[in-house]
Amino acid sequence: MDGGRIDAGVGEPVNRGSAKGVRRVVLGVLLAAGTCLSASACAAPTRGALWATIATCLDPGVADYCGRCATPLVETTCGQGRGCGETTEVWAETREYVAIRDSKMCGCPGEFVHGLAIPRTQVTGVEDPGRPDGIWQFAWNAGRQRIGDETDLALAVNPRRLRSQDQLHVHIVRLLPGARARLAGLAVARVPSLGEVWHAAARSAASAGMKEYGVLVARDPEGGFLVRVEEGSPEKMYTRYRCR
Repeated sequence: MDGGRIDAGVGEPVNRGSAKGVRRVVLGVLLAAGTCLSASACAAPTRGALWATIATCLDPGVADYCGRCATPLVETTCGQGRGCGETTEVWAETREYVAIRDSKMCGCPGEFVHGLAIPRTQVTGVEDPGRPDGIWQFAWNAGRQRIGDETDLALAVNPRRLRSQDQLHVHIVRLLPGARARLAGLAVARVPSLGEVWHAAARSAASAGMKEYGVLVARDPEGGFLVRVEEGSPEKMYTRYRCR
């Protein structure tokens, strides 16, 4: 991978010739996570702002890229010398998915990690029947590159009513201290592989009568993975999603 990026090991790696598609996604993902990196980026927020941004801002080859793009990729000419909150950093990419640094990392100590993994096709979120099973393994692989201890690593997707954009994005974060003890006392599904997360989450939500729900994934100490569904935000309930 160029620019220090990794191939997170799910799907075909993206080469330099296909990086254009990734650049069409990155800033939109930041917006999907509710991140406003400039006044122009959030002047008229809508739940479809992500795709509008993808269409107009993320190709460095277009005319006047530096004038049109509020948060250029760090490796571009206009990205160099800008602060963390004014640039986009890609962590990992394949033809199907991309992982980037969330702007919540800006100004935080080095051990703090918060990334986002998203599909490179339009998928609204947890409720979308087209949600890809492979995104969980991709996100986990990307997270392992940033968080060495897998017992600390967590993945989270928020429910529709608690997200700002209708493009699926998986948060790559650390568990809060004490989160495992809390989970031990709650109903969780156990799956042997990350490819089964969506199915396990849907079954758990149906059993609990949840029409909208978020999903938390963590390593099961006994093997495989734990899947917890919540009507609230699992990102905020169980993970260190901010450093302050």
